[in-house]
Parts: sequence; C-alpha cells; structure tokens
Amino acid sequence: MNGGFLMTVLGPVVATLTFGIATTGISYGKLHGQDRLEIGTILEGWAELEGTDDRKHSLADLSEYDFIVVCFTCNTCPYSIDYEDRLIALHQRFVDDKTAQVAVVAINSNDTPGDQIEKMKERAEQKEFPFLYLRDPDQEIAKQFKALYTPEFFVLDKQRALHYQGALDDKTKPNEVSQEFVVEVIDALKAGAEPPFTFQQPRGCKIRFSKPKRD
Repeated sequence: MNGGFLMTVLGPVVATLTFGIATTGISYGKLHGQDRLEIGTILEGWAELEGTDDRKHSLADLSEYDFIVVCFTCNTCPYSIDYEDRLIALHQRFVDDKTAQVAVVAINSNDTPGDQIEKMKERAEQKEFPFLYLRDPDQEIAKQFKALYTPEFFVLDKQRALHYQGALDDKTKPNEVSQEFVVEVIDALKAGAEPPFTFQQPRGCKIRFSKPKRD
C-alpha cells in the first residue's frame, strides 16, 4: 500500500493515540494549528495582575485551592459573551462542591479598546461576576499558557501542573450541551484517576495579540 496513503489515513489515529500517552511527558507540538503545552507542565502563572475588584492578584494567592480553572476570555468576542453565564454557573458549582477547593479565574489578554480594565470593570459589574477577572496587559500570561482563543480553559492541579486545555463543553449553544469537559477532568482528578482527555478543540475568537511596531 502506498506510504503516503497510509499517513493520510493514520494521521488522525496517531494524533488520537498521542492523547492517550500525554502524561508521559511527550510534547504535543502543533495540533489543530495550535502550539500546545506539554501535559504536566508546571505553570508559573501570574503575579500582580489587576482585577476588576481594584486589587492586584497572583496565582500564589490561591495556594489553598486544590485545582485552578483558568479561562482566557474577553468582553468583545461573541463566544465569550455567550459563555459568561456558564462561567458563573461553573464557579457556583465548584463553590458548592465540598470534595475539593476549585477556583475559577478569568483572564483578559485582548489588545482592543473594549477589553481594557475600565471596560472589564463595567462588564464585571453588569454581570456580577463572582470569580476573579484579571487584566493581562502585556499578554505574557496568554503566551505562557499558549492560549489562542476566547474562551479557552486550562485545568491546573495543586502543584499547578497542567492537566487539560481547550473547550469548556461540547456545544456552543447552552441548551445543546451533553458533555462538560472541564468538569469531567476535575472529577477524574479528584478521584485520583487519569482525565478522560487532555485536549478538546476550543471554539471562539482568536486572542487579539499586539502587532509588533515597525521601525
């Protein structure tokens, strides 16, 4: 059989098998056009990011939490706006969870006028966000996480090692959701099991990264 044909057919299978061995420390490289972090990578996180509560926040402030769900989001992407109520519900779900302490943190890295801190404060007040909503002004946190989309979710454990990156759930329309990826990952980790997956393709807008200035 032609070797090129085999590679065409087996390519998706190889990618699927890579998911299964992710925790061995093998780097994913690019998948679905996204350069992703290795599963198990320890994230340094953020320090002194301004929040919509007028305070500065660091990942180290959350040391008592067993898991951190980081969501890169924004004010201006319609997908992010559609997910705001689901983010609020996710936060509340974990607040009510007595089996583990889970923090939800939203980070806005977009370089647009509508995503500056004052606009974020307005949106946080309108929606009464119960979670931290932080501004990443130099976009270094998005780059550290290799985030590309809004919304895009990351699950970190107690050691702040990465266990999952991607979509919150399986459908854009909330009434069609049948699988909650982030919740499934955290439920598996709480039980001491391997998560059922480590990546699900995010759906949303691309993060608006600053363009380099020309000389």
